[in-house]
Amino acid sequence: MRLLKLTLGTFFGSGLLPKAPGTWGSLFTLPFIYAAYLIHPVFGIAGFAVIASLISLWSTDVCVGKYGDDPGQFVIDETAGQTMVFIFTAFHYDTTANLILLFAGFIIFRLFDIFKPLGIVRLEKLPGKIGILADDLAAGVYALICLELLKSLLGSLLI
Repeated sequence: MRLLKLTLGTFFGSGLLPKAPGTWGSLFTLPFIYAAYLIHPVFGIAGFAVIASLISLWSTDVCVGKYGDDPGQFVIDETAGQTMVFIFTAFHYDTTANLILLFAGFIIFRLFDIFKPLGIVRLEKLPGKIGILADDLAAGVYALICLELLKSLLGSLLI
């Protein structure tokens, strides 16, 4: 069970890559988000966000025990946050448009996750596993709002 928690907590090892593990974890999440949408266009992404959040809470203790407090290698929380960005996104048959949407949401999420504006940093200070997850979920919600605004402003260029 410990190995499973470490594997999922590092999102299949993406958090073990050198330099910027949160960025790697978020990037490796994108194909899973797209697959979740293809599996169920209405609830797939939201379901994936819930599952990633639950796995984050479940695997935190083992990863913290191995890597330390709020470890960089633990990226399943980034997976949950990155997934939040796309909850209202409808992908289309145009691969280029889908890639643009995924890339835009990825960049916006990483900016919120790295710089932690608008109270996100306070959520990170919540105790234990809740604080580890909450800041990423908040970054995801802020990025979701920005992506939806961007889609509204740019219209057919992004969809």
